[in-house]
Amino acid sequence: MAILVTGGAGYIGTHLCVELLYAGYDVVVIDNFSNSNPEALRRVKRMTGKLLKIYKLDLMDKNRLAQVFSMERIDAVIHLAGYKSVSESTSTPLKYYANNIAGTINLCEVMQRNQIKRLVFSSSATVYAPTAQQAPITEEHPVGASNPYGYTKQMIEGILHGIAQSDPSWSIRVLRYFNPVGAHESGRIGEDPLGVPNNLVPYIANVAVGNLPTLFIYGNDYPTKDGTGVRDYIHVVDLAKGHLHALKKVMESIGFDTYNLGTGKGYSVLEMVKAFEEVSNKIIPYKVVSRRIGDVAICYADVSKAREKLGWEAKRDIMAMCRDTWRWKKRNPNGYGIGDSKADEKEVMVHDW
Repeated sequence: MAILVTGGAGYIGTHLCVELLYAGYDVVVIDNFSNSNPEALRRVKRMTGKLLKIYKLDLMDKNRLAQVFSMERIDAVIHLAGYKSVSESTSTPLKYYANNIAGTINLCEVMQRNQIKRLVFSSSATVYAPTAQQAPITEEHPVGASNPYGYTKQMIEGILHGIAQSDPSWSIRVLRYFNPVGAHESGRIGEDPLGVPNNLVPYIANVAVGNLPTLFIYGNDYPTKDGTGVRDYIHVVDLAKGHLHALKKVMESIGFDTYNLGTGKGYSVLEMVKAFEEVSNKIIPYKVVSRRIGDVAICYADVSKAREKLGWEAKRDIMAMCRDTWRWKKRNPNGYGIGDSKADEKEVMVHDW
């Protein structure tokens, strides 16, 4: 069975490709490499000892996207591709609306034309209304994204729901991620953000390895145990495995549904810092600054629906998340590196159009 993974060279995509290949699926990757490196897929190939087909392609190019579907026998799609920075989306909202929404529409139109109606979509907990002070948050909590990135996810969810309602032969499962962190336990693939990280754990890792001098903590006066914000952090390998459970569901049944993917537990910023210091044996210098607009005190998931309906739950705890992040960062202080992309693309057989 062949699975198309859009954005398959990214952080979550590479870990997903590993799990799909280990599970016996054939994998076809589409990625434009605007925020990823072919080296990551070369490592996936070496780790698994299995082949995967890779197309360097932007979903905005509908004609070339259609060519991929005509050349490959695809059974289902896992859609991860899209711009993902909350802060960038607030300064360039049109870029996010055009890419994330139009790219998804192109993908769905090509899928429909080829009678491929099995889809798992990568959504986000940012779709939930920011007034969500109650926790845990269930899938029934009101949506109301507070930034353009989250709003693109919310709009896409609505589009996909409409598709499933208009044509009951579609099977679509939407996965609302909370806060993916960690890396593969081998230390060979992990998160490699461009520039200064936007998220907490890769920021901590860069401070620990010496790439950045200080961690900034945005507020320590929240109504939490230590005054810092509490979030639901989920290990990226657990997250990847969640996609396989959702994939099984779309292959077995029709319809539309949404699931939270998290641990169902909340950890504060300072708890994450302490755990990372323990596994790395490093002191993480930090400075408390003012709160960011839109941040809430506590946000973590109710994951009972995913456990009951998908048969999935996260297994890895906060120490495993930090330990695997540190192993990746210590072995790859500069991420995947640059300068050898031509050789990497050749080795993993990227079809560059």
